[in-house]
Amino acid sequence: MALPARAGGLRPWDDGSSATPAPPWHVAGLPLQTKPFTRFDIVELEGRRVLRVQADRSYGSLVQRLPPGEDGRYLRWRWRVDIPNEHTDLRRRSGDDTAAELCVMFDLPLQALSLLDRQLVRVARQHSPELLPTAAVCYVWDSRIPPGTVLDNAFTRRIRMIVLRGAGVPPGTWHAEQRDVRADFLQLFADEASEMPPIIGIGIGADADNTQAHTLSYISDLTLAP
Repeated sequence: MALPARAGGLRPWDDGSSATPAPPWHVAGLPLQTKPFTRFDIVELEGRRVLRVQADRSYGSLVQRLPPGEDGRYLRWRWRVDIPNEHTDLRRRSGDDTAAELCVMFDLPLQALSLLDRQLVRVARQHSPELLPTAAVCYVWDSRIPPGTVLDNAFTRRIRMIVLRGAGVPPGTWHAEQRDVRADFLQLFADEASEMPPIIGIGIGADADNTQAHTLSYISDLTLAP
């Protein structure tokens, strides 16, 4: 089953016929990435067409840039992890991998950032073909950290995370999520902003490059609504 034709500016990844996610969805990685990319494809599962995400010592995200003026607030989706990563440690760079995550990317004004962060963002943008966000809220599936934990990405504070699922969840079980993106942004970036900046993109990711592991997850029914 394909997703609705349009929801809150977010276009579906499934055109109903191809195994490859439909534009404007595209796979993005690190600037000058040489390691393998995480694989994203559309498969039939339990009578429905869903997004399959496979990380094998790899890194990558499936990304959609959103049009100017996007006013989405509520992010909804279903997901499951069939092969989790038991070797992660999101508090350390050596263990900073996720079996599944959904990220909302924001255009926070550069002047809200520290001088160091501003310089790092400018340099990163010079070396990337992607429109890199200045802030991102990521919803993470992690096997070791308790759900509800909030933490910064081990590599950059421009990405801040909320662990939603993982510990104690049997593999292969679907879970439905709904998040108030505005509330989550204001909680995680309270030190830098008092209102939510424009959303510029949505990313779906999984990576296993730091732990040299293999993971398998599925995602469906992704929408972004006012």
